[in-house]
Order: sequence, then C-alpha cells, then structure tokens
Amino acid sequence: MANYTAADIKALRERTGAGMLDVKKALDEADGDAEKALEIIRVKGLKGVSKREGRAASDGLVAADVQGSGEGQTGVLVEINSETDFVAKNATFLALADKVLAAAVSSGASDAAELAATQVDGSTLQTVVDEAAATLGEKIAVRRVARVTGDNVATYLHKVNKDLPPQVGVLVAADAGGASVAKDIAMHIAAYSPTYLTREDVPTEVVDSERRIAEETSRNEGKPEAALPKIIEGRLNGFFKENVLVEQAFAKDPKKTVGQVLTEAGGTVTGFVRFRVGA
Repeated sequence: MANYTAADIKALRERTGAGMLDVKKALDEADGDAEKALEIIRVKGLKGVSKREGRAASDGLVAADVQGSGEGQTGVLVEINSETDFVAKNATFLALADKVLAAAVSSGASDAAELAATQVDGSTLQTVVDEAAATLGEKIAVRRVARVTGDNVATYLHKVNKDLPPQVGVLVAADAGGASVAKDIAMHIAAYSPTYLTREDVPTEVVDSERRIAEETSRNEGKPEAALPKIIEGRLNGFFKENVLVEQAFAKDPKKTVGQVLTEAGGTVTGFVRFRVGA
C-alpha cells in the first residue's frame, strides 16, 4: 500500500482541484510521492482537454486593474471561468487569474482572442490556461476583457459569496468633477446593471422595438386611441429609466437620479463596463 495520509490527499486536492478519487489513484500510482502524483494528474488532465471542451465553464471570477495612461487612467477588467466554485477559489486558479490580468494590462488586448495569443513566460496565454486546466481537471476559459479610459477610473469588485472570489466587477470612467462619486456609481452599477450610459447611446433599432412593443401592449389593453401617444412615450421613458445609467434612481438615494448626483458633484461619467461571471 502506498505511503500517504489523509492530509496528503487534502493538500494535493487543494493544489490541483482534482476529485478525491483521482488524487488517491494518482498517489497510489506514484507510491505516495506528491510531486509525481501532481505530474500524473497534470498528464491525465492534458489527455482530457478535449473531453472538457463541451462542458460549461460558468463559475469563476472577475479581476480589475487601473494604471495611469497618457489620457489619465485606463482600467482593465477580465473574466476567467471555471466549471465549479471549488476550483474558482483554488490557489492555482487564483494565480492564473493574476497572470491573465497582468497579460491583459501589458498587452493592450481588446478581446479574449487577442489576449489568448499574448506571449506569457515564453508561450501563449492560451497555453498557460490549458496547462492550468490540465492541473485543475476542469475546463478553464478566459471569457472576456474590457478597457475603460478617462481622467479617473474607479473600480468595484463584489463578492456574491464571502467564501469565493469577486464575481461582479465594474469600471467607471469619470472626469475630474465626477471622480468624487465614481466609486459610489460603480457600486450602483454593480447592483442595477444598466446597459447604456445615456439615452442617446441606445441604438435606434432598440428604441424603435421598445416603442412598437409599447404600442402593441397598449392596444391589446384597449387603451383609448387618443391617449396612445402619451402612454407609449411614458412606457418608453420607463424603459430608459430602467436601462440608462444617468436616468436610474441612485442606489444610495433613490430620490435622485444618477444624473442628478453627477450634476451636484459638477462632473460626468464618460464610460463604464460591468461583468458578472457567467452572465
């Protein structure tokens, strides 16, 4: 019988994120040698990459970084996915997330494909991710990356579970006047998930579709023909109040809109991005 203890099994599981039976089999095969068992798990993991491709990676974390730039500050937000929350909090996965974020910051990559091709430690980031997936025994994916540039960039990372890494991330770019409330607005965005900054940013086809839906709904409800224009515009304004950041009721003071808060601060928000893991 191989010479290892329950503590050895636990330690190797924490290092790899592999299942208990897989860890025990690897330790048996390695005659209790933890490093050799780790290599066995990685090799078997590499053989299983193709099997993992069809599995869903819907857990994971978001990570952010802000650096000074020629235009003020640039914030970078990345989402890295795993299959389970067990792996999402694993030290190997967290170290990988640090590498992904650093590569995103240094490369200037604008999308996940470009980021995957970035060189890291003599190989592509995709290779680094695949090696981590082999070690962890799960499908790992760098799902997306976003950048926001402005005079000032505020970040907010939110944990939906105190035992897990952040799963909601927000970047908010603001001018000098808006900097004082940018963090609060980032927290608001995390909670209320607006889609657009201003109503002018809403695509024409989206506005037309919402107006058509409002009209059809009003007619189906038997509203008077003469009242339809006012009702339709009211419902369209309701859409804007729900989806446009500056028209949303501010989370910390619902009597004011986000736009009013910015006006009182003497500033503006120039851009934002919000990621929620798996959404």
